[in-house]
Amino acid sequence: MKYRKLGDLQVSEISFGTWAIGGAWGRVDERDALDGLAAAIDAGVNFFDTADVYGDGRSEELLAKATESRKHDIYIATKFCRAGDIHDPATYSEPSVRRYLEGSLRRPRRDFVDLYQIHCPPIDILRDGAVFEVLGKLQAEGKIRYYGVSVETVEEGLLCLRDPGVRALQVIYNVFRQKPEEELLPKAQAQGVGILARLPLASGLLTGKFTPDHRFEPDDHRSFNENGEQFNVGETFAGLGFAKGVELADKLRWIGEGRGNMTRAALRWILDNEAVTCAIPGFKNRRQVEDNLAAIDVPSFSAEERARLRRFYEDEVLPHIRGAY
Repeated sequence: MKYRKLGDLQVSEISFGTWAIGGAWGRVDERDALDGLAAAIDAGVNFFDTADVYGDGRSEELLAKATESRKHDIYIATKFCRAGDIHDPATYSEPSVRRYLEGSLRRPRRDFVDLYQIHCPPIDILRDGAVFEVLGKLQAEGKIRYYGVSVETVEEGLLCLRDPGVRALQVIYNVFRQKPEEELLPKAQAQGVGILARLPLASGLLTGKFTPDHRFEPDDHRSFNENGEQFNVGETFAGLGFAKGVELADKLRWIGEGRGNMTRAALRWILDNEAVTCAIPGFKNRRQVEDNLAAIDVPSFSAEERARLRRFYEDEVLPHIRGAY
């Protein structure tokens, strides 16, 4: 495993998100989830991203079970605000944030949170900035080590960089969503702000495993949020419609040549950007964890290959991305 700097921490360059094992990605057996977490930890993964709303706290509880004997070796990032009304300023008040935090300390059985993130708040909340003062106070009290923001758009990310206390941004960044590398990632790197690349496989599109007639389980967000019916459309298939996403992914099969498969290649493309602290793919079982981790050892992309992918993004992907990004 290789590690990159996040504040004063050294975190695994492939870490894992736990939305899939928490809920809204179809059924996941607890034994499979814990086996996947164990496989990741045994391979040297020391950083996991979660949220209080993933399965109403289920993923935080699973992390408690998986890391009980290694609390000091494993870092946890969690998120807050989406259990309430994200548009109500009261959701971000000190009493409210303290309540959210206490739950996210109790469920993972931790004395403090390594990285506490605002979970995709409206841009008006970020412009106001009062929530950053609350987080700074909690940091001074030792209840959180660092704080950051999970954002939906580049504009939101750039706004967050104005607050000197923000130490990490979680952004949608993958072969289908290359906009962050134009301005946001270089500025974050210059300021020493960590970048967590979420949805690195575009909700599975960049694995190349789907066909246009694939059907997702009813409780999988890919079946009920394709067009942004429940939350930001960018969170599902990187803002692409499913059929279009499958079509575009088929045109990218070449990236897997010499790299094992498309999954490993898509993750390698992200890791090749030095501004990225870690990619945080999701998983449902040990097999997926091991396949993702294999990306560490596959060949990097050449300048010519990256230029080819940039042209592909601009000419064929960008016109079909929906929603603000």
